[in-house]
Amino acid sequence: MLGRQSGPGDGRGGGRLPWWHAPGPPCTHATRGLSRTGSASASPLAACGRGVFCWPCTTSTTTERGSEKMTEQITGAQSLVASLEAAGVTDVFGIPGGAILPAYDPLLDSSIRHILVRHEQGAGHAAQGYAAATGRVGVCMATSGPGATNLVTPIADAHMDSVPMVAVTGQVGASMIGTDAFQEADIRGITMPITKHNFLVTDPAEIPQRVAEAFHIASTGRPGPVLVDVAKSALEAMTTFRWPTELHLPGYRPVTKPHAKQIREAAKLILESRRPVLYVGGGTVRAGASAELRALAELTGMPVVTTLMARGAFPDSHPQHLGMPGMHGSVSAVAGLQKSDLIISLGARFDDRVTGRLDSFAPNAKVVHADIDPAEIGKNRHADVPIVGDCREVIADLLAVLRAEADAGHTGDFEAWAEFLSGIKRRYPLGYEAPADGSLAPQYVIERLGQIAGPDTIYTSGVGQHQMWAAQFIGYEKPRTWLNSGGLGTMGYSVPAAMGAKVGAPDTTVWAIDGDGCFQMTNQELATCAINDIPIKVAIVNNESLGMVRQWQTLFYNERYSNTDLHSKRIPDFVKLAEAYGCVGLSCETPADVDSIIEKAMSINDVPVVVDFRVNRDSMVWPMVAAGKSNDEIKYARDLAPDFDRVEDDWEVRPA
Repeated sequence: MLGRQSGPGDGRGGGRLPWWHAPGPPCTHATRGLSRTGSASASPLAACGRGVFCWPCTTSTTTERGSEKMTEQITGAQSLVASLEAAGVTDVFGIPGGAILPAYDPLLDSSIRHILVRHEQGAGHAAQGYAAATGRVGVCMATSGPGATNLVTPIADAHMDSVPMVAVTGQVGASMIGTDAFQEADIRGITMPITKHNFLVTDPAEIPQRVAEAFHIASTGRPGPVLVDVAKSALEAMTTFRWPTELHLPGYRPVTKPHAKQIREAAKLILESRRPVLYVGGGTVRAGASAELRALAELTGMPVVTTLMARGAFPDSHPQHLGMPGMHGSVSAVAGLQKSDLIISLGARFDDRVTGRLDSFAPNAKVVHADIDPAEIGKNRHADVPIVGDCREVIADLLAVLRAEADAGHTGDFEAWAEFLSGIKRRYPLGYEAPADGSLAPQYVIERLGQIAGPDTIYTSGVGQHQMWAAQFIGYEKPRTWLNSGGLGTMGYSVPAAMGAKVGAPDTTVWAIDGDGCFQMTNQELATCAINDIPIKVAIVNNESLGMVRQWQTLFYNERYSNTDLHSKRIPDFVKLAEAYGCVGLSCETPADVDSIIEKAMSINDVPVVVDFRVNRDSMVWPMVAAGKSNDEIKYARDLAPDFDRVEDDWEVRPA
């Protein structure tokens, strides 16, 4: 995926430099690549030759007090906290323990707000939610051994979804590493495949350098998680603090500026095509490229599909938007990709949940694949025009070329194609049937929640049926308003992610849409929210089942429901559980009460609110492409498939 993220000292909320920051002399390297643009999402460092990254040369000069601070002997723990402050950190989610304990003492005197979570997994997902909602690097902290291993799931989740995150963990003393000491785990080795980079720090003098490198790596190029594992002996030893003026990262030179020749080739294919589609992935959101995307779509008239990770990158209300593609995507989005002759992929990775059976995916389409991570290009689908670069810069350059072509009288002819897809969109809209027994339809709950809470709300979700319904039936008009675990599919993501999002955007309403299964994995973080005045709102879509697994059992396992009944309408009582955690608990069982319950929850803004929506357990997610099947076999309801040929004959659209 493509992405450009803010990092330390970039001016986006807490990017100030503390009084002991010493910038040193101006950089003399020839800058290139990540130049300072002054924009909010620019990298805090300028990329120089030979893999050197320099802090802005315009930073104020060292104060006398700062000079004293640099020569003063402090502990490695104090140096760690000072480094986090220097990196612009304002909020950390974590739990103390023996190995990290030395760092918790200077936190008391720090400007950093530490939020004591109830489980390290909650700390990691909160850091993810914070990062996804704000664009800043999320930070979590844990001790060695089990504390660190409890961060593995959110680290893997952040890695799959390109979320900028720094995880700081304590480690046993340097002399004890490798001896199977108490609470020792090789967290660096464990997380090597699921981090963008990681460090083991045993020398206290290295702490500022490693922290600075961690934040830079996490927030530049394709964003991702970075682990900084610090030995307890390094935290306890004496050292001097000096925030680095430049970073030496040989081999790390993310390409942000696309190659002009590839841009011209992409523009040529667009103008020659008859059935192009903009296939937009989560990298567009990470790059802050939504405005550029809309300009490109409106200039060309090309239809747009947004993946699960890109919901909100392009307004749902826009007439060119076809919806979400893939396994549970809209019929029009799936048809648009399948029948296209050109796919312009922006920050997407041709995930199996989008493509279905890969060898039958978009069989007649050429591919322009733009991504900041060159490893993604061509990984699953051959790219006729590969473009390595930051999504916003790719789209901006493509816009410039296409505008020049338009001024010269060269534009694409996509009206018949757009009319064909509009016909499919009208004939096969997203919808659902109300349960025959009069019980509550989960789709109705989520649809009304979206309409009442509105497009300025941030929505997080767990994983499963409720996740798909939330992606389908809420209208997303803005980026960073839809947060979910897309790549890893982590149950339990929603509540702690909502907590992190609310910390990062305290003036924004945040709703966690959760299933009764997901909710029971991380609901202990409601205590964290109540104690720390983080008033999130939680909608539990309670079908007393592991809903998506049950749906598959219904469709593919002859309704043999093995171990999917959670009995969640009986145990636990979610209203009492919410009240026990210091929250307001509400419940709803009938369609007539949905609006009033949601409005009551919306009116409570001083404590967290949990609403138990007791919904019909047999409701299923449609449309659906069965796993391993071709997207041509999409069903919009059970045993009902769309007739694309009928619509195509109506509009008489044929491939060029």
